[in-house]
Formats: sequence, structure tokens, C-alpha cells
Amino acid sequence: MRQIYRIILGLLLSLLWTRAAAEEQVAVAAAANLVYALDALNAEFAKAEPGVAVTTETGASGTLVAQISNGAPYDVFLSADLDFARKLVRLGGADGSSLRTFAIGRLVLWTTRPGLALTSVDSVVRDPSVQRLAVANPRTAPYGAAAVEALAKLGLAEVAKPKIVFGENITQTAQYVSSGNADAGFVALSLVLSPKLKGQGRWIEVPPALYTPLEQGAVLTKRGAGNAAARRYLEFLASPAARAVLERYGYLLPR
Repeated sequence: MRQIYRIILGLLLSLLWTRAAAEEQVAVAAAANLVYALDALNAEFAKAEPGVAVTTETGASGTLVAQISNGAPYDVFLSADLDFARKLVRLGGADGSSLRTFAIGRLVLWTTRPGLALTSVDSVVRDPSVQRLAVANPRTAPYGAAAVEALAKLGLAEVAKPKIVFGENITQTAQYVSSGNADAGFVALSLVLSPKLKGQGRWIEVPPALYTPLEQGAVLTKRGAGNAAARRYLEFLASPAARAVLERYGYLLPR
């Protein structure tokens, strides 16, 4: 009898091992503005692809490009703009034929200070009580570059310069504002609409005409080009389910 139990147990373990070995995997490197939206996106993807295990890592787009170029094992890169996605292609780290725009980001000026009037970007930046203004590092974070561009077009670059505190990425920039370490900050609308931050403070949208459109690019990495599940993940981003999630987090959608 014991011998029979051992045989049955061995068969069960073999089946479980085979199932685990057969499970497809996709590793996603995503811009920090997607940190909260990713959970919702991956939940929708899991409904359609229950046999695919998705892991994600977020950071500044420029930082992720450097990591992938140096061999970081990611299959899909979701950039906060097309420039960094194209850069990864030029560096030989991604499949250029897979590059596409999956969302368009929106920049907002956000504060958690109750007494700070948010009548306009100009009024906030010039307000003497605003001593610290959070901006993501413009060299590696497209939302930070957009904020710097908007300030320049408004003629506020010199006024803002002594007040600016730089975050490593847009998530850290939002943390400066939510913690009160900055009086206000330029962040992604997707963050302030997330379940974690929704209802905290107040925000106004920075007029889109003031900065280069934040066309968020999705591309398969060199490693991901041979991963069928990664290709399906990329295609999923254009699905009605994914587009509904992105709209919920404040993104505009490409046609």
C-alpha cells in the first residue's frame, strides 16, 4: 500500500512540476508614473492569460534604459515617452518593429497644503510661501522634463530654480508632496488619481500646450522579442480592458 502511495505522490509531484515549468513568464520594466495603474492592468491581463506570470519593476525611464542596456532581464519596456523607448532600440536593446504608443500622460501641479491657492501654475510658483517645489529629474524622467519645459514657456524658470527639489523619479516626487516635504510638485495625473493618493490634496492640470506630449511608448526588449507571452502582453495594452484601466487613471488614449 505504501508503495502505491509513493507512486501516486510521485505522479502528483511530477504533474505539479510540469505545470510550473510550463507556465509562461513576462518581466515588465515600467516608468514610475504607471506604478499604481500596473496592478489594475496586470489584473485584467491575468483574466485573459491565467497561465502567464507577470513581474514588474518601476523606475525613471532613463534609468530603466540603462539597466536593460546593461543586461537587466526584462521582456517589455513601458516608457513615459517615446524618446527613451527609441533610445533603447538605437542601443540594440529592443525590437524597433514592436514600438507603439499605448497611452498619453498628463502633467498636474499638486499640493497637500490646505491653505495654498491653486489658481494657476504661475501663481503657485511665484507664491512666496512656496519654498520647495518638487520636480522629477528631467534627465531621466520625462514628466520632469515636461515640467521644466512648461516652466520655461511660462517664463518661470528663474523664479522656480531656487525652489526646486528633484525626485529620482515621478513616484519619489509625489512622495515629497504627500509627505509635506515639498509645498507643491509637478506629478503625473495617474498618481493623484490612484486609490492610494486619490482625495489627498488638490491639483490643477498643466496646460498640455506647455510641454511636449507625453506619448508613452511600449516596446519588446531584445530578450522579449522571442517571448510569445511578452508579445501578447504588448498587444493586450491596446485591448478595450487595458484602455479602460488607462482612462480610469487619467491617461489619454491613442487612436
